[in-house]
Amino acid sequence: MFNIILVSPEIPANTGNIIRLAANTGANLHLIRPLGFQLDDKRLKRAGLDYHEWADIKVHDDLRSAIQFIQAPKDRLFAISTKGKTFSQSVQFQENDCFIFGRETSGLRPEEWEIIGREQAIRLPMKPNSRSLNLSNAVAVVVYEAWRQINYQGGV
Repeated sequence: MFNIILVSPEIPANTGNIIRLAANTGANLHLIRPLGFQLDDKRLKRAGLDYHEWADIKVHDDLRSAIQFIQAPKDRLFAISTKGKTFSQSVQFQENDCFIFGRETSGLRPEEWEIIGREQAIRLPMKPNSRSLNLSNAVAVVVYEAWRQINYQGGV
């Protein structure tokens, strides 16, 4: 299935919602330290309900080690960002693709962009002058579009 990477997520409820999404879609979730919360945070658990046990969650010290763990080729890394020039719906996604999301308040740092490559930035369509979508909503849109493209493999 797909790999979701959250780089230093800050809001526990967003990550809890993404845990629930990962459990229900079969996506692997990778969290990059530092986290803006503890993994036993009650807001994280409440948003994720009882799906934590059904989600495949790994915590990594940095983005590079997460990518090495996943063994994702560079051309299958996609950074979802308002800086992207290509719409996510224009990409032909494949099983095991890796979707990278930056911090809720500041996105990805220059050194993280160096690892991914700015050419790998894709974006979600939004109205002009819009800043951004909520992180958990953006993850859901991307994962479900990618899953749709592979005919909801593994789903019912």
